[in-house]
Amino acid sequence: MSNDVVILTEAAALHIKEMMKHNEEEGAYLRVSVKGGGCSGLSYGMGFEHELNPADKQFEQYGIKIVVDQESALILRGTKIDYKESMMGGGFTIDNPNAIASCGCGSSFRTATAAGTPEEC
Repeated sequence: MSNDVVILTEAAALHIKEMMKHNEEEGAYLRVSVKGGGCSGLSYGMGFEHELNPADKQFEQYGIKIVVDQESALILRGTKIDYKESMMGGGFTIDNPNAIASCGCGSSFRTATAAGTPEEC
């Protein structure tokens, strides 16, 4: 098992690289985070960044430099990020083994130790 906080599948990595190229973000870091909100209390965030914080955890997968802040790392440990195509289009899927509850939208969750700040759906 990897010591990385999150695990990208090859499909997710290929799509992220396409997004980086399309948005002229080659060389940027992929920041994966957790913030309060969503109907279950916590929600995921992903975006490109060029600046790092001293406490960020850094690792690389499929040539993508990934950063996660310390607080998010505790909640995300072991999370798998995939990209799936369907007839309705494509999208990222996030499988967090620490989540004990999630909502129908699939982007909000809570863990046994982090409830976040639930909002209306």
